[in-house]
Amino acid sequence: MKKIHLLILFAFLVIGQSCTDSKQNYTSVYWPKESVETKPGSRWWWMGSAVDEANLTKNLEAYSEAGIGTMEITPIYGVQGNDDNEVDFLSDRWMELYNHTQSEAKRLGMVIDMNTGTGWPFGGPDVSTDDAACKLIVQRYNVTGGEIFNRDITVDDEKQKSLAKLVRVMAFSDAGEKKNLTKMLVNDRLEWKAPDGNWELIALFEGRTRQQVKRAAPGGEGNVLNHFSKDAVARYLNKFTEAFENSGVPVPHNFFNDSYEVYGADWTPGLLEAFEENYNYNLEDYLPEFLSEERNDTTMRVIADYRELLSDLLLKNFTNQWTEWAHESGSKTRNQAHGSPGNLIDIYAAVDVPECEGFGLSDFHINGLRHDSLTRHNDSDFSMLKYASSAAHISGKPYTSSETFTWLTEHFRTSFSQCKPDLDLMFVSGVNRVYFHGTTYSPAEAEWPGWKFYASVDMSPTNPLWRDAAPFFKYISRSQSFLQMGKPDNDFLVYLPVYDMWNDQDGRLLMFDIHKMKERAPEFIKVVSEISHAGYDVDYTSDSFISSSKVENGEIVTAGGARYKALIVPGVNKIRTENLNRLKMMAEKGAQIIFMDHYPTDVPGFSVLEERRETLKNTLAALPETDFSETLVKPVGEGKIITGSDFKTTLATTGVKAEQFKVKNGLHYIRRSNKDGYHYFISALKSDDTDAWIPLAKSARSVVFFDPMTGKIGKAAVKTKDGETLVRIQLKSGQSVILKTFTDKDVDVDVWPYINEEGKPFVLKNNWQLSFTKSIPAIADTFQLPSLIPWTQLDVPEAKINRGTAAYFISFSFNKSEFSDWILDLGDVRETARIIVNGKEVQTLWAVPYRTFVGEYLKDGLNTIKIEVTGLPANRIAQLDREGVKWRKFKEINLVDLNYKRTGYGNWETVPAGLNSEVKLIPVK
Repeated sequence: MKKIHLLILFAFLVIGQSCTDSKQNYTSVYWPKESVETKPGSRWWWMGSAVDEANLTKNLEAYSEAGIGTMEITPIYGVQGNDDNEVDFLSDRWMELYNHTQSEAKRLGMVIDMNTGTGWPFGGPDVSTDDAACKLIVQRYNVTGGEIFNRDITVDDEKQKSLAKLVRVMAFSDAGEKKNLTKMLVNDRLEWKAPDGNWELIALFEGRTRQQVKRAAPGGEGNVLNHFSKDAVARYLNKFTEAFENSGVPVPHNFFNDSYEVYGADWTPGLLEAFEENYNYNLEDYLPEFLSEERNDTTMRVIADYRELLSDLLLKNFTNQWTEWAHESGSKTRNQAHGSPGNLIDIYAAVDVPECEGFGLSDFHINGLRHDSLTRHNDSDFSMLKYASSAAHISGKPYTSSETFTWLTEHFRTSFSQCKPDLDLMFVSGVNRVYFHGTTYSPAEAEWPGWKFYASVDMSPTNPLWRDAAPFFKYISRSQSFLQMGKPDNDFLVYLPVYDMWNDQDGRLLMFDIHKMKERAPEFIKVVSEISHAGYDVDYTSDSFISSSKVENGEIVTAGGARYKALIVPGVNKIRTENLNRLKMMAEKGAQIIFMDHYPTDVPGFSVLEERRETLKNTLAALPETDFSETLVKPVGEGKIITGSDFKTTLATTGVKAEQFKVKNGLHYIRRSNKDGYHYFISALKSDDTDAWIPLAKSARSVVFFDPMTGKIGKAAVKTKDGETLVRIQLKSGQSVILKTFTDKDVDVDVWPYINEEGKPFVLKNNWQLSFTKSIPAIADTFQLPSLIPWTQLDVPEAKINRGTAAYFISFSFNKSEFSDWILDLGDVRETARIIVNGKEVQTLWAVPYRTFVGEYLKDGLNTIKIEVTGLPANRIAQLDREGVKWRKFKEINLVDLNYKRTGYGNWETVPAGLNSEVKLIPVK
């Protein structure tokens, strides 16, 4: 009897375990939780800091209601005639207003960031001449042997007379002799008898750039800071410490620093001493080479050392110190490293939130996306945007932010639909924390268009498109909820050949600004593109991060915990021997190290050159012999050294499966890992549609699609072929989707609705009516339309010069028939469209393709469709210019065009607004 009981108990346990296992095959599927961090942020221009409590509350409530989560306060110049209302930066009153802003943001579930200054770059009235940005001034004198040189050595530039300080006087003969004459100076006067030969005297002065803070707000005007000076930076930050401690108000969520735009700042006090300490030779002994415009080997090496020193000073004395100060204050730092004369990877990685910048409009030839002749080409390509995200990934920082939509088109002409492709480009580049550029505080009493910043994109309630901004912002929040989830999962690290850049580029001061990266790093950009087109994604790394990385189970693990299958050295010429040794050691411990085109050929810099070259030669001799004309894999210890010249072939030998999204289908993507498997953000940044079975590099038992436009979720069609997981992906040109894989679970969720268009479209072409829900100037009539046209084609003068929203209405008899669903396709929309079918709101469309499912809202018999279309403000602003209305009332730079030239808009032709093509119902199964 006992045996029977035991058998029954055993059977019960087995059945119970079986049921448990069965349940484990299923999981609930849901969107990641949205938060203040997943919502978009925006730079918030405070013009003249002429803000007040009532309008601050009104502005913040509007931003919050639309879906913005973070506002970054950046005070700038003011409004003409409004001087009495301006508030000095960091004054007691300013801190009161800031405190009110913080309180209201907290009430609304928002957070506040703040520029550590006004305008840009850092600087202001407290920055003394001694702490101001420095520049090197050089004066030369010729002396013949036997001649007595007896004169004052003072700076010739009248503007530098009271600023410049003489730091060195060196003499160089035509025979190669060099003499330091600095100690012979008495009150800046030199008396010196030249020895035999012809001599050149070179005097070095520490001058000042005289740059003032750009777009400064009241109380923020003054010298730009010397970012290379530890003491100057400390003194600058101290005024913020005092302001917050004295007022007792909370520090911002993040302190922010804009792109490094310190022009001509190529020097700092103590540079010569720091140079000798770092490189064990005196820069002043090589001034002829350092100052030469001819690029011989010595000149290039000395300048490379100088450039590296500036990078180190910027990192240690500014970036690190600023971040440590913010942490001590209880805040964090958000920083744009681009534009600086530094190693972008290390400087980006030193802050809490690295931030890249989009500048201009990309043309992906997306089908149906309107083109505007008044646009600026985007200088921030995929390779440029990845500097910030790479630094975030390898340093373990959860967020990569972006200054988003800077100068896409001319003022008042940018649509949300135009924004989406460049937004998606940022997402696939690793951005997961979007900040608009930007939103201007505007008081309720300001007449339209309100207060405006001079850069073109206007994410503010005075923009007519703001009526439909919430769905756009929701798209961002949904996307970022996934892009912030889990961990980055890029395949490889690629070494940034910064020493080649420092060595090879002309001139002395080398700034890595986004507008010139095609000149600064053309070969590296090509490398990144080739790797991407081979089906892999990478993060960039630097010498310091290589030295701090380790090898675990054949993978390279960075100091921030990111894991990579291999490290690529892309045709590098200059490399430090200790770095090459480190790469060899990593291979010996099990890593895969890939050298493309050739092994490094030389060491960088000038100090003890021959000794370092000999050491490098010995290290190179210890690497496997190879022929780079073909792909070869050579075992080294527990790992491998792989060499080749073709990225696709060479990278395939690592055993890492290539993703086929871009390779075969031209889709852009980024992949991250999560507890269930992996998730991808995929965007069709191309002209054609996609409907294909695409193999995934990561195997999966099931796959779920998440539509960031609508919030809908569905189980994807999946099949297995030759051991690979294939998923059917169907995207229109310009569309995007999030794909989540489940490695071991077969999820229980409704199937994804793949679209199979069948039957003849039902064209809605008769009996349309048009009326305006809002129009300035007002248009009260209702118009019968024989065919659909933009409202700007109505025979009504006001329709060509108005701003507002028009409702297109149609009633029609209809038979749903046997089709499972219907798609409403609006075609060409200018610019956003709210769709109401039979009195029920369906969706707001703001980007191509302007189409949505409406089958569940339709019925047999009589149906009605209303489409509320909101247009751009371009026509209205152009009319104000033609009428001579003075709406440009801002100080300093006052609404310039894309080329920063003063302009008017009165010559603009009418921009279409409304429905610009036929509307149809498409039957689908």
